[in-house]
Amino acid sequence: MQNTKIFKMSFASVYPYYIAKAEKKWRTKEDVDTIIYRLTGYNQQTLQNQIDTNVDFQTFFDQAPELNSNVSQITGMICGYRIEDISDPLMQKIRYLDKLVDELAKGRSMEKILRK
Repeated sequence: MQNTKIFKMSFASVYPYYIAKAEKKWRTKEDVDTIIYRLTGYNQQTLQNQIDTNVDFQTFFDQAPELNSNVSQITGMICGYRIEDISDPLMQKIRYLDKLVDELAKGRSMEKILRK
């Protein structure tokens, strides 16, 4: 999986698509934010700061306060690739986020999405 173009994409440019995907299935921006907070350790203020400063995905994950310790429980297919088999750590983190937003849009309960 060699797609380093996404590493330099602005997180702020993709964030509205995460929200739109969730809202099409009657979920909320707050649900998306909760997933991001839980995955990355950001809070409302620090997430908004990342969006406002227009950081790229690499910076977004490099500056994340703490990646959730249960990320290994996020498994399955996303974009035709098995998440647990992705060798690039940054790409894997991006796909973790994609997978969680997909699960939200598919109607899974927040408890299951957050792997509580």
